[in-house]
Parts: sequence; structure tokens; C-alpha cells
Amino acid sequence: MTATFDFDVLVIGGGPGGYACAIRAAQLGLATACVDARDTLGGTCLNVGCIPSKALLTASRHYHAMARGDWSSYGIAAENVSLDLSRMMAAKDETVHGLTRGIDFLFGKHKVQRLHGRATFSGPDRVSIAGREFTARSIVIATGSDPSPFPSVEVDNAGGVVVDSTGALALKGVPGKMVVIGGGVIGLELGSVWSRLGSQVVVLEYLDDILPGMDRDVRTQMRQLLRRQGLDIRASVQVRAVERNGASATVTLETGGALETIPADTVLVATGRRPNTTGLRLGAAGIETDERGFIPVDHAAKTAASGIYAIGDVTKGPMLAHRAEDEGIALAERLAGIPRAVSHSIVPAVVYTDPEAAGVGLTEEAAKAARRPFRVSTFPMAANGRAKANRETDGFVKIIADEKTDVILGAHIVASLAGTMIAQIAQAMEFGATAEDVAYTCHAHPTHSEAIKEAAMGIRGRPIHA
Repeated sequence: MTATFDFDVLVIGGGPGGYACAIRAAQLGLATACVDARDTLGGTCLNVGCIPSKALLTASRHYHAMARGDWSSYGIAAENVSLDLSRMMAAKDETVHGLTRGIDFLFGKHKVQRLHGRATFSGPDRVSIAGREFTARSIVIATGSDPSPFPSVEVDNAGGVVVDSTGALALKGVPGKMVVIGGGVIGLELGSVWSRLGSQVVVLEYLDDILPGMDRDVRTQMRQLLRRQGLDIRASVQVRAVERNGASATVTLETGGALETIPADTVLVATGRRPNTTGLRLGAAGIETDERGFIPVDHAAKTAASGIYAIGDVTKGPMLAHRAEDEGIALAERLAGIPRAVSHSIVPAVVYTDPEAAGVGLTEEAAKAARRPFRVSTFPMAANGRAKANRETDGFVKIIADEKTDVILGAHIVASLAGTMIAQIAQAMEFGATAEDVAYTCHAHPTHSEAIKEAAMGIRGRPIHA
């Protein structure tokens, strides 16, 4: 007898991986539902992560430029510039609201059934949601991640004194002094926001440099640029304690054996994220997490339980929205019988500070560690015509290519548009392109992307403008 199910596909989690998986599955004719505990779809990324942080990064950059008179050299004078933080926050919320409504529209358009509540497994092919049980031929776990806690530090986002990334996106006032624990992407982006709006920001990083995992040249230049912008960045620091004192806090840190205390109006805990699997009752489905809480999967996103899959932040790999989205779309297509793979080695990473930093593929350090013969070419943004016209000359494009085959192994960019520019290299790598392929591709002039062409030309010869 053929088993009957409520759905062909049931996706647990409405973030970038989950909603993309659900939409694609429905587009391909599978009866699909998506369950999420939030009132709004989009997960952490859309509600309290990628989108609201970028809205504040853009708004704060405009305010900072006007307040400092950066536009006066263009003949644009702005006097009596003031900050309306409540309006800035409202604009951020408007952006989020519009995009979450857009996902609701897409669910309706493609006939994805939305279920509201917390899902828990009650068997290998069934979940309980708000007192009701649903079955599905395929179940996809896409519950994302949460901010990692810091030992002995209690986060109170509502109070605004000790906050995580969620709380840092909703502060009611500009802190006089903010201490950021963690020099990764989240800490630097949100630290930049509040620094531009007037906070004195101190960034404390446990490792020997900020932005762990990125190319050393990127880390070096970003540290220099962010310090120049006013961020007090300290590496090789161990935070010993965070004590809350009413409306303020004191951070005790150790550097080279010496103890120091720093008073702060707000402490932002930005020490990374952890997979969100709490409360799913994975054991009822025959699934166990590893020692760090990740769900083990194979190359096709299959878990140890037949018919159950996991994508995005709940599995090992870079905790990035676009990685989850790619995995979700690919999985939906495989469930519909379409062969589809994801290139996990070609996932770009971006830091949306000003300038931005981006990378894809191997860093120079990783290439050396692999003992792979390679060539490196670096082209400065100061030699790019459009960057000079825009007065955005900080940064560079760095390309790493195999010494024998010329195939691109990785690229790393610091530039005002690095996040957009890195897509060209990611696509080139996806198709196994060589540096010569990129160098001999006509690039529009004047654009920032010409710096990519010039860097590619430098692999086998010399760039024109440097």
C-alpha cells in the first residue's frame, strides 16, 4: 500500500534557505508547506540580521558623510545636520516590513501553505505544530542559527546595556561608549553603524586579528581603515568579565597578562552564531547532532534519517544566507527529480563596512598551506578611474590563480562595491575560468569592475594602469 502524506515537502524554517526551498519546490509541482514560529517570514536574516543591518549601515554612512562635510569637495554644503534616530529606525523597519510582506505574497502566488508555530518531530516522517500533526514525504530542516552566548554574560536586549546583534539593531539612543566583544563580520558592521552615529567604539578580538578566515591582506587593510575611521580595535584580548551596573556596564579584559577595565554604556556580544536545533526533538526522528550542535548531512543534504534533510546554518559550513538559499533551491530541485549540486567551495563572503571587504575561494594562506603552486596579482583601487572619480580609492583587488593552469583559485577585494564585484569572480570560478578568461573579457568603462580585469591581467603579464 502506498503511504499518503499531507505534503510532498514540509520545510521547517522560513529564513532564506527555507522559504527559497519551499518556493522552488512549489514551482516544480510539489505540494509544499513551510512552518515558522515568527509572525513574519524571512528568518533572522530578513527580520533581525542582514537586511536591517544593511539599512542602518547605509543610513549611518550618509549621516556621517554629511555631518563631517565629506561632500563639500563636490560643491555640496550641508549645515546644521542632525540625527533623528527614531526615524532612522522606522525607515529600517519599513524596509523589513516590505520585504517580509513580499515573501507572503510569493507564498500565495506559488501556493506554498504557511504554517505558524514551533515544529517538533513526533516521528521520522511527521511533525507536531501548535497541537496538530502533519506528515510529509520529505522534511527539510532549515531553522538557521542564534547568536552564540558569551560565558557568564547575560544578554538583555530590552535593557540596551548588554545586547547581541538583535538588540544592537534596536537601540533607543546612541551609546556614548560601546564595547564590541568580537571582531568578526557582525561586530565590525554594527560597530561601524554606531561609530558613525557618534559612539566611541572599542572592538575586542580574542584572536590575533579581526575577520578570522579572510585573506591576510584583507584583514590588514581593513584593520587599518577601520582604525582610521575611529574604531579602537584591539586584538589578542581575553574578556574576563562583563558586569552590569544599572544603565551601564564594566568590561574587564586581559592583554598580555595585564588586566584592564573599560566602562561602557552598551556592550555588544558578537562572538558568532550557533545552530538553532533546540526544541526540534530530533531524537524522535532518529537524528543526532554533533558536538557543536550541527546536524550531520551528506553532499545531498541528507541526514541520518530517511526522507529528512537539513540545509543552511544548522549544518557545517559558512553561516551565510546565500549559502542557505543555494542549498534550499538545489534540494528542492533534487526532490523534484532534477539533478543539482552546490559548489560549497565557491561561496563568497562579504563584510558590509565602508569600504566593503569580500572574498571567495582560497586565501593566499590556504593556498600556501596546501602547497599548491600559484600566482598572485593585486591591483589598487587608487588606480581605477571610477574609484578616483567617486573618491573611493581605498582598497584593492587580489586574484590567486594556479601557476600551471591559470585557473582562478580565489579572489579578495577591499572596495566600496566589493560585495557586488566579487560575484564576477565567483561566477568565473563556477565555470572553471582562467585569469586570462577574465582579463580578456571586455569590461565597461569607467567601472569599479575594471580593477578585476586589471588584476587578472597581472597574473601573466602586467596591468595597464599600474
